[in-house]
Amino acid sequence: METIYLDNNATTRVDPEVLEAMLPFFKEGYGNPSSMHHKGGEVAASLRKARLSLAALLGCDPHEIVYTSCGTESDNTALWSALRTQPEKRHLVTSKVEHSAIINNASFLRRQGYQVTEIGVDRLGRLDLDGLRKSLGPETALVSLLWANNETGVLFPIEEVAAICRDRGIVFHTDAVQAVGKIPIDLKASKIDMLSLSGHKLHAPKGIGALYVRHGLKFAPFMIGGHQENGRRGGTENVPYVIGLGVAAELALRRLPEENGRVRAMRDRLEEGLLRIPSTLVNGDRENRLPNTSNVSFEYVEGESILFHLSHAGICASSGSACTSGSLEPSHVLRAMGVPFTAAHGSIRLSLATTNTEAEIDKALEVFPAVIKKLRDLSPFWKDDAPALDNSLLTCDGGSCQICN
Repeated sequence: METIYLDNNATTRVDPEVLEAMLPFFKEGYGNPSSMHHKGGEVAASLRKARLSLAALLGCDPHEIVYTSCGTESDNTALWSALRTQPEKRHLVTSKVEHSAIINNASFLRRQGYQVTEIGVDRLGRLDLDGLRKSLGPETALVSLLWANNETGVLFPIEEVAAICRDRGIVFHTDAVQAVGKIPIDLKASKIDMLSLSGHKLHAPKGIGALYVRHGLKFAPFMIGGHQENGRRGGTENVPYVIGLGVAAELALRRLPEENGRVRAMRDRLEEGLLRIPSTLVNGDRENRLPNTSNVSFEYVEGESILFHLSHAGICASSGSACTSGSLEPSHVLRAMGVPFTAAHGSIRLSLATTNTEAEIDKALEVFPAVIKKLRDLSPFWKDDAPALDNSLLTCDGGSCQICN
């Protein structure tokens, strides 16, 4: 059975060019880059080249990059560095729709006596900027926000928030794990202090990430050890994976026009086809979001059941973040957005990549209607004359709109 992979926000396939570039460093390129002999020097030179490639994708200086094991480590490093370098400040600001790497840290910090403010979002998943401004004070050590939501793809106004924080002398970090490689980023022209990314979201392998740390920012290492990463992250470099991330960064920079052209067009065609199914709606701001992501709710069915039947048909999708998919609770992102219970439970995330094809979209549009019909026929709550949610009425008016009712 042919697989149609529409779960690229969870992870991407390692690109063949990435794998090819990595393989020599499992064989003849085995030297330790810290060694003084020629075998170490050859590897060190390759690492410098990979760092330059990632810096080009981010629009930053190579020395501002700290390699980590994943996006979660990058997030933890950013958060704890900001707190440890400012021990007099005990306040963290984030949002209600963050990744678990930040949400769970925020819960831990509350138990340690820190004050945590979680900014809300509206029905489209857009950040409450006024609420953010009002939350900031002299005790605020860090503001940490997703650049692109991993479930809906909605983009936060990160550059504007970074400027607000800089004006108030507050460190700003963004988890850009889903954004890097999908939208243009120029950190030299930005006021962002720290930025997290993860290689397996852009066709590098799992187990490699990076943290951008603005030059001159006070920094406390999360991993204490040797001199690696200019003393900012101890431990011998994961050489093959750093090389792979460098090549993936080169490919991502080259493919940005395709990501925002062909991939966006496929996503939109898939979405429009799914909206022909009754009582279906798209969650989130359809204008200001990633080009590859669609979060769709089918009322009166369970998302897990949809995924099960799709998988049997060879289609891979998800119900949200892979880091929280083991829970049967509705997505915290959709709850924060006020998505109705009957729709939140039937939501799935479809995320495309440049590896997807028009033929795969055609096949998915054949499979989906039959799957939803079969599940609704089994549902005691579904009726053929059930009122359809109007996807144009996505702005909640506070209680009387069709979404609320």
